[in-house]
Amino acid sequence: MRLLHTSDWHLGRAFHRVGMLGAQAEFIGHLVATVREHAVDAVVVSGDVYDRAVPPLAAVELFDDALHRLADLGVPTVMISGNHDSARRLGVGAGLIGRAGIHLRTAPSASGTPVMLSDRHGDVAFYGLPYLEPALVKDEFGVEKAGHETVLAAAMDRVRADLAARLRGTRSVVLAHAFVTGGTPSDSERDITVGGVAAVPAGVFDGVDYVALGHLHGCQTLTERVRYSGSPLPYSFSEADHRKSMWLVDLAADGGVTAERIDCPVPRALARIRGPLEELLADPGLEPHREAWVEATLTDPARPADPMARLTERFPHTLSLVFEPERAPGDPAVSYAHRLAGRDDQQIAEDFVAHVRGAGPDERERAVLRDAIDAVRADEAVREVAR
Repeated sequence: MRLLHTSDWHLGRAFHRVGMLGAQAEFIGHLVATVREHAVDAVVVSGDVYDRAVPPLAAVELFDDALHRLADLGVPTVMISGNHDSARRLGVGAGLIGRAGIHLRTAPSASGTPVMLSDRHGDVAFYGLPYLEPALVKDEFGVEKAGHETVLAAAMDRVRADLAARLRGTRSVVLAHAFVTGGTPSDSERDITVGGVAAVPAGVFDGVDYVALGHLHGCQTLTERVRYSGSPLPYSFSEADHRKSMWLVDLAADGGVTAERIDCPVPRALARIRGPLEELLADPGLEPHREAWVEATLTDPARPADPMARLTERFPHTLSLVFEPERAPGDPAVSYAHRLAGRDDQQIAEDFVAHVRGAGPDERERAVLRDAIDAVRADEAVREVAR
């Protein structure tokens, strides 16, 4: 069976205030053409269909168009909700849409109930594990501690139990939306850290033939059977070096996996340039970036006059301007934002405690901070679902 694995469409998202709806529509057209050209048997979409719980109307219309075009192909599609989606909204009408061959899996309770497809070699069970917010699903899975690894492990126990009850030789595909150990994140993914931990080990998915992951925006191979497709379009300058693509996966009769990357159309190249303003304006080596979307980091010791206006004369698609004067690490003039770069909420809170009272929190106090941060995240998730 030939699968096309994609994820993280983020319909409705902009790139530094540049609307991406046209590029997203072009991607949908490319997806449909790829299904036709490569004789794809099933499409899997591993979450974050939309960019937010209540997407703009234009994004909903594009999704509706995508559903119609996929249904017209007569090729089954399996989709799950991601952490950016409202699972309940995305799942409205799932039963009816399923009659057209578009299978939306958004309910955690259905994790062990597969979409069954078949080819000349027999059945293939597709298990859709939507994004599992630990604090919201721990009771559903009967786990005491709300953590990504515990709830995913419980969901996979249901998958393996269902698979064990099926005919010997039934092949299996799992769709999941999670941060799996070994994956490389970018700046455009929403933080899903719980209890100071975001990643789950790939071993959680043992026992199935292929795991189609979503959440991380870079295309990655964790094992031959566990892969991220990445987002089809860039959504941050940290993705400047990404090759945007989908996985074309062949699932053999014995469950063996071979995979090939299919490139996606990208509207414009991304470039990150760095240095003093005058050097950036004069350096002939930067000429290939003239038509790219540019993030310029200026290292001048003092902020130069009219930097954006001057940069856009040479690089008309400059979208982001960052000031990072080159100073010694201990220099008090180093910006607060620069000092916080790469630090998570837990680390920032602990540093604040240390700054205020002269000593960092002990283990009990760290646990209180973790619980408070997790409670806020869970409350935000509940509010987003209820909107």
